Amino acid sequence: MSELILHHYPTSPFAEKARLLLGFKGLSWRSVNISPVMPKPDLTALTGGYRKTPVLQIGADIYCDTALMARRLEQEKALPAFFPEGQEMITATFAAWVDSVVFQHAVSLVFQPASVAVRFGKLSPEAIKGFLADRAGLFSGGSATRLSAEQARHQWPTIMARLEQQLQREQGDFLFGEPSIADFALAHSLWFLKATHVTSPLVDAYPAVLAWFGRVMGFGHGAFSEMTAEEALEIARNATPAALPDEQFEEPNGFEVGQQVVIAATDYGVDPVTGELLFAGSEELILRREDERAGVVHVHFPRFGFRIEAH
Repeated sequence: MSELILHHYPTSPFAEKARLLLGFKGLSWRSVNISPVMPKPDLTALTGGYRKTPVLQIGADIYCDTALMARRLEQEKALPAFFPEGQEMITATFAAWVDSVVFQHAVSLVFQPASVAVRFGKLSPEAIKGFLADRAGLFSGGSATRLSAEQARHQWPTIMARLEQQLQREQGDFLFGEPSIADFALAHSLWFLKATHVTSPLVDAYPAVLAWFGRVMGFGHGAFSEMTAEEALEIARNATPAALPDEQFEEPNGFEVGQQVVIAATDYGVDPVTGELLFAGSEELILRREDERAGVVHVHFPRFGFRIEAH
């Protein structure tokens, strides 16, 4: 069985989500540290251009987006479940809402001037400027629009009051009773805010949310060890991609198996990936591509939130 390899960096909120997913499952994994900003030549050798953090590698199979990673890890180890029986729709839908709406608020609140001054206080002005310029590029060209800090501050009490109410009344220690993908999706945005004293009060003011947050973070990150990017590329080169899913090819817009296509996120980080379309299922898209450093890889994307175009 191929090792689970997570390409990430410590301060990435979505990487924290992935680390918690691995911890909840009690899985062992390898850690490849990547740059927070472009260029990321070792990562994009694997993905074909997808630049968001994190990326999960299993041999020569490359998984983009934490929503799809959760489904792949569910295949790796069924229990405990991210999508508890009878709650598959509500937990996945809540997670998607949190990963867009709540995360968008968290980003605006973290990147307001007072927070930036503390969060990046040890960096040089040039490094801060470079990071902010990279993030401006990340959020250009897609459907996601930057929420102003004023509007984020204005709406935040409503979001948190609803969460507080839910957690006070829920029969159990988690959002929908037992832990699910919904909890991990929400936790990483709040973890992002908890990083400094400027934004931490936006979470700490809600006792039930704070207690729940401690329970989710208590799952930890599982057992992991470091790996270099070159080692990960070598593993990809020497591996054969896994067999395609045993599911009917479903592409309502007429794209066909073997067609050269472009797949890209629709919200932000819309860098296109070109390859041969191998599979389109209800949740997943798979491209075959070949790279001189990574060899033949299958790059996996969620269907939801991504688009396909003819190349």
